[in-house]
Amino acid sequence: MKLSGKVAVITGAGSGIGRATALLFAHKGAKVAVADISSERGNETLEMIRDNGCEGMFVKLDVTKAAEIEDIVKKVMTRYKKIDVLVNNAGLYGNGTILTTTEEQWDRIIEVNLKGVFLCSKMVIPEMNKKGGGVIVNVASEAGIIGEKNSVAYNASKGGVVILTKCMALDHVEDNIRVNCVCPGTTFTHLVEEALKNEDDPDEVLRELKAVRPIHRLGKPEEIAHAILYLASDEAGYVVGSTLVIDGGYTAQ
Repeated sequence: MKLSGKVAVITGAGSGIGRATALLFAHKGAKVAVADISSERGNETLEMIRDNGCEGMFVKLDVTKAAEIEDIVKKVMTRYKKIDVLVNNAGLYGNGTILTTTEEQWDRIIEVNLKGVFLCSKMVIPEMNKKGGGVIVNVASEAGIIGEKNSVAYNASKGGVVILTKCMALDHVEDNIRVNCVCPGTTFTHLVEEALKNEDDPDEVLRELKAVRPIHRLGKPEEIAHAILYLASDEAGYVVGSTLVIDGGYTAQ
């Protein structure tokens, strides 16, 4: 599963799954555009890529802003002349029921997690069409295929990503653009760490998160990155519109 000569744009690449994917893609030969809303974290990822002797660039990006996405696409095209792979990974988490979730929380979660995938894909697909194809991998979640208590906005946003993936795959397969998504289970990332900090007893919540999984642990960002690599690679050429669940057996129960 090599990506030699490929150019990849990865959103939310400043930490967690996005960073692990950026480092793995670079190691496999891709030129990586590290896109993140945090300049500090994004540049840290870029420095790690370059320390490994690989090629990349950082672009500051809020995935909810169409103008910013259009601008970074132009920057990547100016530097690398093409975009072969788009990984829509940027996202945020929030809990709450219908009654406790505010309208502002709902809008923000849907805007980042779902609209961000829509906008980034909308801006990148025309460039992929110009070069004869490409690959898009969307990062959804196990929360996109099952219901969970106290998580209406997040689960709705990730469920939307799953269905959006299938629709995009059908719309663009004849353009030689493959679209798939991964659905990670709870993975020990910056997002999870921040969510745990808001709990009354973070250690107990972490123990519970591990206990409900048949594998009895959380996922590692590198494990999700390897799944994304597979979907982005030529070896997955027959995989179209699929949902790859990586959750330690949680949704198999």
